[in-house]
Amino acid sequence: MTCKQLGGACDQTFSANTFDEIAMMVSKHAREQVQQGDPAHIEAMNAMRNSMTSQEAMNAWMNEKRNAFDSLPDENR
Repeated sequence: MTCKQLGGACDQTFSANTFDEIAMMVSKHAREQVQQGDPAHIEAMNAMRNSMTSQEAMNAWMNEKRNAFDSLPDENR
């Protein structure tokens, strides 16, 4: 999956066996990009934070991304 598919700002790809693994990888990548001052990743992170106004919103977002990951063929994870 790409950073963008997981709520980020770029087309860097990540592969993992589980959604939790890929989520950690993309989260680390996004934090590094924000620390480096990348405007696109800062904007994406701010948009994500603004959209997660409640625990329900956060859970819905996570479920949507988890379902997208789970729907991929194993060789595309």
